[in-house]
Amino acid sequence: MNFVWHKTSVFSALLVILTCTSQQLVAKDPYIAEQLAQIDRVNAEGKWQVDWDSLTKHEIPEWFRDAKFGIYAHWGVYSVPESSNEWYPRRMYLKKDGCYKYHVEKYGGPEKFGYKDFIPRFTAEKFDAEAWAEIYHSAGAKFAGPVAEHHDGFSMWASKVNRWNVGDMGPKRDITKELVEALRKRDIKIITSFHHAFNFQGYYTPGKGWDTSDPQYADLYGQFKDKTLAHDRWLIKLKEVIDAYRPDQIWFDFGLKKIPDDYKKRMAAYYYNQEAKWGKSVIITRKGTHLPEGVGAMDIERGKMSGMGNELWQTDDSVATNSWCYVKGLKLKPTEELVHELIDIVAKNGVLLLNVSPTADGRIPDDQRKQLLALGNWLKINGEAIYATRPWKFHGEGPNLFDRGRGLGKIAQGQIGFVAEDIRYTQSKDGKILYAIALGLPKKSLTLTATKVKVAGPEATVSLLGYGKLDFTVNDRKQVVIDVSGLTESNAPCPFAYSFKLSGFELDIQPDAVKQAPKTKMVHD
Repeated sequence: MNFVWHKTSVFSALLVILTCTSQQLVAKDPYIAEQLAQIDRVNAEGKWQVDWDSLTKHEIPEWFRDAKFGIYAHWGVYSVPESSNEWYPRRMYLKKDGCYKYHVEKYGGPEKFGYKDFIPRFTAEKFDAEAWAEIYHSAGAKFAGPVAEHHDGFSMWASKVNRWNVGDMGPKRDITKELVEALRKRDIKIITSFHHAFNFQGYYTPGKGWDTSDPQYADLYGQFKDKTLAHDRWLIKLKEVIDAYRPDQIWFDFGLKKIPDDYKKRMAAYYYNQEAKWGKSVIITRKGTHLPEGVGAMDIERGKMSGMGNELWQTDDSVATNSWCYVKGLKLKPTEELVHELIDIVAKNGVLLLNVSPTADGRIPDDQRKQLLALGNWLKINGEAIYATRPWKFHGEGPNLFDRGRGLGKIAQGQIGFVAEDIRYTQSKDGKILYAIALGLPKKSLTLTATKVKVAGPEATVSLLGYGKLDFTVNDRKQVVIDVSGLTESNAPCPFAYSFKLSGFELDIQPDAVKQAPKTKMVHD
């Protein structure tokens, strides 16, 4: 059932009176009332209660600690203009923004062509879920999925609460269902990201003669006078995706900060209470303090920790620097930067969620596909040092020890250039194997200055993944020194970074190797 504005009969209104945890609300739409009632019934009977004390005890799943790398895609109606960035829907209504001028010149201005008028042009005629899933699989992603709904208010699944959705408009296909099914065939976990909280918190600007001020489009443009209705719809959109697609991870953007706690607690409890029914563990990722610490994992947008995180965290970043969605003139990062970013994040107890930018018709462009496949080829050789590993005693050594990555705003300086002396450490779950990943090709010898050998057993070996065993010595400081004199660019197993595997050692860390990371402002805190 699509959401529509209508008056209900007195009898119907009495039937949809809903008792919530903190207040009594009369829902004007029977579908909304029933969905809210279902959420509360599940939570009343489930293990996870609608309070933060209960929800902060939910542990991060083992599969997420092992996964390390996932992919999602900013793809929707905002991809159609191929201009500015994914904020086009907002910027086209801001008269002082260059996007507004562009829109006026190309489409005639918001009074003639509003954002809603892009929807029929979003047909996704070349979208092939199997092709996308195969690219993600070849890239080495362990979890993947769609941006379920961005700030624009258009749902990328066949929604019943939101008439602005891909099932009824634009492609007239359930994009999320197709992609989820294709990914699960390849044993890839599912992430669905939600940015829709900001939609009704001021994303769109009303204007005289614009569709953003027209009441008949209020449900797309978030112009709700009734905030309870807006919050109900926010929650039910999540429930629809949870029920229909059983995502393994739900990712939230910054708008979550202003959602009332009652709704956030009901959402988290409802999602966590599916675990017993589904027979699997799930995870929520949050920005900064938008959910209490302990409710899911923290996400840092376009940045990362300076040093090692005490708890598992996630970075969301993109293959491009100037936009999350496809635009003409998309500026892609070098593959080497993506590989180095992944290594640095994993060594610091993090997970990388990488965004791709498909075209409006549903293609992942060749340059992005090649980028992803090159990353996947590196992981085929070096994945042992990445997947299912855990952080070591310290994340690394070298001249560029505390790189934070690109970040946002004034700190958007780009990732620094790593060199061969930059080493990042990971270890096997049982702690018996140490991986030292050099972020450049070392010459002649490589001294692991952070290591302190307590015991080098008779079976102690050093090998380069994809290459073979290498000779080593232990110097006077008890550091491992690896002979790489036979290693050249022509016989190296891969480009970008090189994973040395140390087994049969009992290792500690040199006391002077542990350094204090400089204090940095977290993104979206």
